[in-house]
Amino acid sequence: MSDFAAGQRVRVKADFPETRGPCHIRTPHYLRGRTGVVERALGRFANPEDLAFARPAPRRALYHVRFDQPALWQEGAVGDAVVAELFEHWLEPAGTAGRLEPAGTAGRLEPSGTAGRLEPTGTAGRLETI
Repeated sequence: MSDFAAGQRVRVKADFPETRGPCHIRTPHYLRGRTGVVERALGRFANPEDLAFARPAPRRALYHVRFDQPALWQEGAVGDAVVAELFEHWLEPAGTAGRLEPAGTAGRLEPSGTAGRLEPTGTAGRLETI
């Protein structure tokens, strides 16, 4: 049914299709480029990004993915987590080029690959390709 197994580390693609034209995105900006762990597969569902525009909507696997809260917002205790529902086309196996990881300083992201590097622009939550 799905490409990702419970316990597998995945990365949310650092893609911003809203910059290419009208779209309906269900993936939060604050998770793009971040690494999490698949909690479980939820099944296959029609893609709401297509349904919003009355286009044919292929059924895609949907997952619960857990992210460490302190790494996302530099607050919270060790063990605090955020769980999000993410469709398969937004996920890739962790370890691919162009990923973002916390750099150890509050709010700063540092590329760990070479392609598609992103860094904060100084505006809370906004990223810019460099």
